[in-house]
Amino acid sequence: MSDLLRAPAEIKYAEELDWLESIDDGPKPFAWRLSPKMVRLFVLGSERADGLDREIPQKWFGDRTFVERSIVTLASDRGLLLIGDPGTGKSWLAELLAAAICRNSTLVVQGTAGTTEDHIKYSWNVSMVIAKGQSRESMIPSPIMTAMETGAIGRFEELTRSTSDVQDALISILSEKYISVPELGSDSDSDNIVFAKPGFSVIATANSRDRGVNDLSSALKRRFNFVRIPVVTNKKSEAEIVRFRTEELLRRHQIELDVPPTLLDVLLQSFADLRASAAAAGSDDEKLESALSTAEQIGVLEDAILHSNFFGERTLTAHTLASSLVGSLARREPEDLAILNKYLHGVVEPRSKDEGGSWPEFLEGGRDAIATLS
Repeated sequence: MSDLLRAPAEIKYAEELDWLESIDDGPKPFAWRLSPKMVRLFVLGSERADGLDREIPQKWFGDRTFVERSIVTLASDRGLLLIGDPGTGKSWLAELLAAAICRNSTLVVQGTAGTTEDHIKYSWNVSMVIAKGQSRESMIPSPIMTAMETGAIGRFEELTRSTSDVQDALISILSEKYISVPELGSDSDSDNIVFAKPGFSVIATANSRDRGVNDLSSALKRRFNFVRIPVVTNKKSEAEIVRFRTEELLRRHQIELDVPPTLLDVLLQSFADLRASAAAAGSDDEKLESALSTAEQIGVLEDAILHSNFFGERTLTAHTLASSLVGSLARREPEDLAILNKYLHGVVEPRSKDEGGSWPEFLEGGRDAIATLS
């Protein structure tokens, strides 16, 4: 695992999943590797009341009802659609669920304007077709078809970014639970239909901000159970997420760097302030282009940590944090720079005078970054 840039959840947590499977005596739907209770425990972490011999860390931070509804959906014959703003952890939750249920989270189709039916059904190895003709051997199954054949979970990222033709093809798969391959002929012995095995399901994700790109048809919506993942606004929950990801980042990069808790508070408060400002804005021009999600908050902190490690004094400072915040959030010029400058003068400057602490240095770092970019 150490030689992988990013190990999938089933590899990263392989030892933990093996242990949970060894003690799991609960009922399992289909060919699930873990029971629904153990899947929930793997995702949300253990509590003292669970009476386990070891602690299972929490990996996804959010309301447990979202996780439970997702698990129940996957235990049925319906697809699961996780929908919410960018950066709310939809893809991470989908990966964890797939890893716990079938130990394979890599059967993924990425929805884009260029996604075709071939990406969710099958394509052909041209050289083999030329040499031997069309056969099951020369067919290249899509990740979704592979999930059907193995009774696993297939994932479809950014469903609303794919075209209506692709979405219509998915309707057939979710409804009929098979894929017809007409190129292989119509004889009963030609093996021209790929049937889904028990346990097959699809977890799709969609950004609520993508409405209007390629809206889902009512027919496709009926094939999914919707679980809406809200933006994390609770400071305690958001702090846990940021802290969890920060520790993971430091381990992955083998960085020993001091991240003062006070600077995490500054980062959390800054994003809370900017979200409040965006909510009160009268037009899009008065809002940052950034969604100000928890994921973007983690990105700001990651940038600051790496900069401090490679170019600083191996200690995160408020000046570096502010510089990373401005550099990450200023995507439009001059609009975003003007909004951030207004925030520094209207909110951070008074706070630095009243509260002191890390805020004066944060103010200076933000001003220097804006001056550099202006």
